[in-house]
Amino acid sequence: MPALHLREIASPVGPLTLGVTDEGVCLCEFNGRRAAEGVADLERLTGLGTIDADHPHLERLVGELTRYFTGELRAFTVPLHLPGTEFQRRVWNQLLRIGYGTTCSYLDVAVKLGNPNAVRAVGLANGQNRVAILVPCHRVIDKSGSLRGYGGGLERKKFLLELEGAIPREGVLFSTVIGA
Repeated sequence: MPALHLREIASPVGPLTLGVTDEGVCLCEFNGRRAAEGVADLERLTGLGTIDADHPHLERLVGELTRYFTGELRAFTVPLHLPGTEFQRRVWNQLLRIGYGTTCSYLDVAVKLGNPNAVRAVGLANGQNRVAILVPCHRVIDKSGSLRGYGGGLERKKFLLELEGAIPREGVLFSTVIGA
């Protein structure tokens, strides 16, 4: 029976809540309020109930996240399932085009979507991304070059950008352990 399969794992940036459907990954969120809101949003958007059970997409996601955090993986291949509005999906698909180790501004994303006046809407959609790391909202920065906001906190954003080589490493802020 279709369901939203959930798992919590440890990661170098703290615990992550992962969620998949038969279609693909729909949740990779830092634990706490954001994860709980993400699960509630997905239940509402998909009409699926949640279960803590294994799923092939979960196994593949954990493996890919492990390789990402050790620097062995630059592009995720696990399928994604991104329920949202048409505009949100357009923004998230544009985020998927931002290469590993690079950044762009909210204005850059708005321009690529054909509407340079949509910077605030892009920022809002970016903040509503429920698939952190895989849909790389951490790669979007202010046009001035500052890191700006991040739902997981600026220290996590900085860690991810340092890991990818987008900004110089200043020191280890998080552990390098990942696991179930």
